Amino acid sequence: QVQLVESGGGLVQPGGSLRLSCVVSRFTFEGYAIGWFRQAPGKEREAVSCISSSTANTYYADSVKGRFTISKDGAKNTIYLQMNSLNSDDTAVYYCAAGPSWQYCSPSIYDYWGQGTEVTVSS
Repeated sequence: QVQLVESGGGLVQPGGSLRLSCVVSRFTFEGYAIGWFRQAPGKEREAVSCISSSTANTYYADSVKGRFTISKDGAKNTIYLQMNSLNSDDTAVYYCAAGPSWQYCSPSIYDYWGQGTEVTVSS
């Protein structure tokens, strides 16, 4: 069974940075994309960023462009999300997931999900 395990969440002050990690096991990246999604209290789950497993193609939500960077380490089966200039709107549970498309980065089509890691931005 596919496993995705997120880590790296925590409490950070506004303007600070965090790096999230997602380790994928029992899964072959080929043909899939990996994405980061988030869900704030009382809100729907939304896309943050997605990356192709086989190319350098990436997608970013407008709200995080220029602040967040998605990357991958194939040797470690790990996807990262570097988050800079964090603000209170970034407070959410962050999930990584595997799905068929980096371009159509939508939680509705992603198949395999981790349990999430909580990010709180507060002073």
